[in-house]
Amino acid sequence: MLRNPIRTLIAQRKPLCFPRSCRHVSTSASTKTKVLTTETMHPLVRQVEYAVRGALPIRAEALSKQLLSDKSLGFDRVVFCNIGNPQQLNQKPITFFRQVASLCENPELLKPENRQTLLKLYPDDAIARAELLLKHIGSVGAYSHSKGIHHIRENVAKFIEERDGYPADPENIFLTQGASAGVHTVVQILTQNYKSGFLIPIPQYPLYSATLSLVDATQVPYYLNESTNWGLDVKDLKKAVDGARDNGVDMRALVIINPGNPTGQCLTEQNMREIIEFCHNERLVLLADEVYQTNIYKPQTRPFHSFKQVLCSMGGDYKDQELFSFHSISKGMVGECGRRGGYLECVNIDEKVMDQLYKIASVSLCPNVQGQILVDLMTNPPTSGDSSYPQYREEIDSIYQSLKRRSSKLADCFNSLEGMTCNDAEGAMYLFPKLTLSEKAIEAAKANAMAPDTFYCMSMLEATGVCVIPGSGFGQQPNTFHFRSTFLPEEHLFDSFCGGLRKFHGEFMAKYKD
Repeated sequence: MLRNPIRTLIAQRKPLCFPRSCRHVSTSASTKTKVLTTETMHPLVRQVEYAVRGALPIRAEALSKQLLSDKSLGFDRVVFCNIGNPQQLNQKPITFFRQVASLCENPELLKPENRQTLLKLYPDDAIARAELLLKHIGSVGAYSHSKGIHHIRENVAKFIEERDGYPADPENIFLTQGASAGVHTVVQILTQNYKSGFLIPIPQYPLYSATLSLVDATQVPYYLNESTNWGLDVKDLKKAVDGARDNGVDMRALVIINPGNPTGQCLTEQNMREIIEFCHNERLVLLADEVYQTNIYKPQTRPFHSFKQVLCSMGGDYKDQELFSFHSISKGMVGECGRRGGYLECVNIDEKVMDQLYKIASVSLCPNVQGQILVDLMTNPPTSGDSSYPQYREEIDSIYQSLKRRSSKLADCFNSLEGMTCNDAEGAMYLFPKLTLSEKAIEAAKANAMAPDTFYCMSMLEATGVCVIPGSGFGQQPNTFHFRSTFLPEEHLFDSFCGGLRKFHGEFMAKYKD
């Protein structure tokens, strides 16, 4: 039997000899400093920035706590418009979804002896759906398959087929912890080294810049055109790619957010064809962030088309174009952000790469099961003839129409303000108005060590309790100033909400008038 060599040395009272780099620091030294500091941590982590959870939201949280005991701030609550988090701002959950989720969480209710009582509390189709899901899941407290429960992936595939009119394979679908986890995995897979380049839109959702920083890939920005409602010109993509390649960047992928975040635009089908052709010619993988696909407010003029559908319709030379697309339960009319559910579809991806994606998914064991259940419900909701369909339809339509009204009302509010212009939202949950600030305001920002748009947003927060995010957190054209705001505050409060913004803006502009 082999003895532990360290124990042997200890028994013989012999000194332990470790490499110089591994030798234990003295007790006196160890008491003076922490082992883990911001200087000794991974340097790539220090580089990560994520504005929607940055300085303004941190200050907003502090003000929210202060309001518990201090009513002298001039407002009675903090309104978190910094992030698309519908249920934080009291969007009502979809009843059928919560009913099914609760039954899956507490299967004791489904026992035969409880059936009569249960039918008084739950509709029969919610009971049937929970029973079907549990048949395929077992316990929600158990690990699932690393790619997600196969039954749910089958339902996602059917949803995609019905949406696009083209086949979808459950084996090419991964259920994920929200769309963000899928994005992170794909970016990891695509990054070979620090020269690996990704085209990202400016303005962009900072998930992408943060993830690229974390894997040490190269961000290659392309600018959206505000004067054409944040349109995308393929000539700008070509210019960005050529410039990056001239500097030794190995261009790997193009990120498209459609509908846009933070800008709210929705691409035309023709524009999408141009983008796919560009990716094909430039040998770029296309990453399509489509989490706002049901948040479409001008469906007659700017309907949603998935990149999968447009790609498949092009056929011919484009049949091998590589595409990853992402969807989530966090947005749309569902708004179940905290449950962290989503999916990733892989189109025309090499089989050996698919094996590597599966390996990476396996490292995390599985996506959370309650999130998977909500993905099933989002992609396979009640249909006409089901007991829950009338209520489901009424709830979905009510939320949608309210979001549409609120988007218009807030855009009108911003456009009525001195020195501010704002494009209408064609989709998503945000507006991205442009600010014109005086030199006096810009100098005041410098004196407070802030970017001018950050200074404006912080002033708004302190005066009104409304938390928005400055455009500098998303990227913007040089020497322009913006901010992103959701239009998620409750509709019955919208008049007072907009009134508070008008009052603040007027006072700010008067204070910093040149």
